[in-house]
Amino acid sequence: MDGWQRVFVLHGRPYSETSLLLDLFTENEGRISVLAKGARSRRSNLKGCLQPFTPLLVRWSGRGAIKTLRDADPISLALPLTGSVLYSGLYINELLSRVLEQGTAYPALFFDYLQCLQILAASEYTPEYALRRFELALLANLGYGVDYLHCAGSGEPVADTMTYRYREEKGFIASLVVDHYSFTGRELKSLATREFPDSATLKAAKRFTRIALKPYLGGKPLKSRELFRQFVHQKPEKKEN
Repeated sequence: MDGWQRVFVLHGRPYSETSLLLDLFTENEGRISVLAKGARSRRSNLKGCLQPFTPLLVRWSGRGAIKTLRDADPISLALPLTGSVLYSGLYINELLSRVLEQGTAYPALFFDYLQCLQILAASEYTPEYALRRFELALLANLGYGVDYLHCAGSGEPVADTMTYRYREEKGFIASLVVDHYSFTGRELKSLATREFPDSATLKAAKRFTRIALKPYLGGKPLKSRELFRQFVHQKPEKKEN
């Protein structure tokens, strides 16, 4: 690739004694893998910037599955994600690494990702709000076509107080059954707009995105969720008098 491209590092791991193998989310080519030769050496000027949540301008070369990093410049400082919000960032990074095919462009999703990080960093909302919006954007970009606003059985617009049960590959069908797969019309409208005015719609969105993302993730658990559970269950040390 000759020109510069905006990217974020999703994940990196050591490769040989001085190099890094990076999973990148790029604006124009989606997810790619690059080898950053010598990036771990003491003399490398890349050592500090090839980190998650840092907006970068990057150039690479090569036609194989793993490209070679040529240059990388940070556009700005890393977005400040700390505490539980940091685990939210790690979660969306792992999500992208798991579900996006390499080399498929998702330019709109790139900006959904950036917006999600900015909302998380601003800490004006609960992390759940940003995560649910991003998950729904991800599903839409993956081609997950579901009509939230009409009953799949009758074609009628959903009614706020009616219950609709989700059926994979069919959609939401009016039902008297209330279970894990059931949503009210009001909750479905919030999914359609990606706006969650209260805790009920936010919880419904989490329930739906878990259902919808499961086929993409398979049976392998997400490491970021386990790390977050460990973080939540850590108890502060008792101070001795």
